[in-house]
Amino acid sequence: MTIDWDDTLAAIWRPRRNYLRPVRRLDSVQLEDLLGIDAQKQALATNTERFLAGKPANNALLWGSRGTGKSSLIKALLNDYGQQGLRIIEIDKDDLVDLPEIVDDIRELPWRFVIFCDDLSFEEGESSYKHLKSVLEGSIELPPENTLIYATSNRRHLVPERQSENTAVALVDGELHYGDAVEEKLSLADRFGLWLSFYPPSLQQYLKIVDHLFSGYTGDRAELHLKARQFAQTRASRSGRAARQFYQSIADTQEPL
Repeated sequence: MTIDWDDTLAAIWRPRRNYLRPVRRLDSVQLEDLLGIDAQKQALATNTERFLAGKPANNALLWGSRGTGKSSLIKALLNDYGQQGLRIIEIDKDDLVDLPEIVDDIRELPWRFVIFCDDLSFEEGESSYKHLKSVLEGSIELPPENTLIYATSNRRHLVPERQSENTAVALVDGELHYGDAVEEKLSLADRFGLWLSFYPPSLQQYLKIVDHLFSGYTGDRAELHLKARQFAQTRASRSGRAARQFYQSIADTQEPL
């Protein structure tokens, strides 16, 4: 199936059918909807603008706590920059073996593609990250100028780190030298030129997100905040995701509280 990228802003790789499925219902999240991550938004937007302008830009790794807006930030970029030629292809970690072929198919196209890998991490013994490495920095052939990788992960280095691996670290002539196991793990994350870290919001930031979602609410704000805090406690997570789930649980009801 050939995609009409003039009318398609995003596609998802479906390996069993060996094709890119066009996305018809995009998440409508906007950059202004994402609160408490202004520095991360600015950094990724600037990198994306450079990419769209044909200037040097970096592959990006967004890492940190769950529910803090990593994936939403990438989705929001598409809504802001889709009309400027940005396109997104989402691929699952388990399908990275197909990534070089996908990139081959788009490298000559006039649009600018972000390959989106959500919740990316690798366990001990997995080798699929090697396909990602070749696309990030190329092999004998340079990576295409119209493609970047934006990945999200809960792990800073994408792979599990063991305390025992640090025993091989040595100090040589005043410089820190890592053991082979650590070097192998760092080599993947190092291929991302832009690292953006995400942390759980403070209570004040969490309630600010709630207020943004309930901007038209005319009831008792103190009671709303109390219910929002209680909801976060049941989820063991005070995050933007928890705030949105709280909103979805009671929005548009006759008796919101």
